[in-house]
Amino acid sequence: MTEPLTRSRGQEHEQVSGGRRVPVTRACRFEFVKLVSQWRIRLLVLACWIAPALFVAGVSQQSTLPVDTLFGRWMLASGWAGPLVMLGFAGTWALPLLTSVVAGDVFASEDRLGTWRHLLVAVRSPRRIFVAKAVASLTVLLLLVAGLAVSSTAGGLLVVGNQPLVGLDGHLLAPSDAAVSVLLSWVCVLAPTLALAALGLLGSVTLGRSPMGLLVPVLVSLAMAVAQMLPLPVAVRVALPSYAFISWNGLFTSPRQLGPLLIGIVVSLVWAVVATTLAYALFVRRDFTNLAHDGSGRRAITVGVLPLVGVAAASFAVVAATTSATGSGIEQDKVQRSLATAFAHLYRMQTDQLNRPAVTEAQLKTTASCNKGSVRVAADGPGNDWRCVVTWHLPGVEATGQAIYQLDVTPDGRFMADGDGPKEVNGYFLVRTPEGDAPNPLWQFDGNVELLDTTPKG
Repeated sequence: MTEPLTRSRGQEHEQVSGGRRVPVTRACRFEFVKLVSQWRIRLLVLACWIAPALFVAGVSQQSTLPVDTLFGRWMLASGWAGPLVMLGFAGTWALPLLTSVVAGDVFASEDRLGTWRHLLVAVRSPRRIFVAKAVASLTVLLLLVAGLAVSSTAGGLLVVGNQPLVGLDGHLLAPSDAAVSVLLSWVCVLAPTLALAALGLLGSVTLGRSPMGLLVPVLVSLAMAVAQMLPLPVAVRVALPSYAFISWNGLFTSPRQLGPLLIGIVVSLVWAVVATTLAYALFVRRDFTNLAHDGSGRRAITVGVLPLVGVAAASFAVVAATTSATGSGIEQDKVQRSLATAFAHLYRMQTDQLNRPAVTEAQLKTTASCNKGSVRVAADGPGNDWRCVVTWHLPGVEATGQAIYQLDVTPDGRFMADGDGPKEVNGYFLVRTPEGDAPNPLWQFDGNVELLDTTPKG
């Protein structure tokens, strides 16, 4: 009787007679050398370790700053703002492109060159080949991300200096605290980067030599970026891996808004594990004797797309069931609380600039009253029609101070407050100090509304 055909193709490939299989460490080193020997990878490494420093140094010396970017308005005041501006750009554009070039092509290149049989003869194990390629891709990506972080930080510190950084709620972070928060921010975005890299591996395995495999991380990242700009329910927004590219801003408030960040990291890691597992299962069952293999569109949908859609649906269900997330997450009381907190911190900064008597946030008793221009319009959700009146009290002064702000609140919770008077407080971009004119911290500033509202109120 013949032996039952119960072994998978991957197991059959491992039963190569004669010779010993190559150790995993040696295979990883071989794949890493293959990657870094490519001219495009070398150019990327060079660009990631040099270009951010030049960009941050150049922008920090300009009079016009990228104020539409988070922390862009503080690039002249602190060297720690530069790496955060670069992080915002990297999460939207650079990291998806890097994962496509590195992970999205690591398997497809062997299909185009027709080198699978040579690699199998040398390594003698599809499992080891997959692990080696995945580890090599991850190592190169870590090298590129480290370059972006180190280079942008060096450029900011060398040109601007190791100065305190203004947080998203207006409080001042000491240089040491800013350094820790910047480092944690870059570490946190490794999770969504891993998710995109895993999608790149899956696309490269599933679609073969087709160029669509190379575009999978970019297309998925673009779709998620568009979703983050839409007025979706907060549970859907937080349940996407791309939210971890945004929620690092919670590290720059006091207390830190860690809830959304941790959810984004966990969701990203789940996506990374699921996509990598699917890619591995497909790879070890592939028929390497078929030299005309060019992927399968049907298999890409049934094995690649549908399971990830299921993961997204499950993530949404878990977030909705375990948090108090409702609607857009942008509510009137949250906006008022965030604006009042930021104003109080920045008012103290302005007080120090003008050499006025010191005052604390508790003494100011700052409050804010916000609406969307009409009592008939619900004061919730994103939009540029928020109008707020901030009220505060100075010790020993009977009169109540008031300032008007126009707010532009984005769907991800970030807002830009634009001062609209009085001129002495927030109506002009400069204030007269004993040392001369200085930027007015109350004129325009950024803030953040915590969509899940997991930090204690106070």
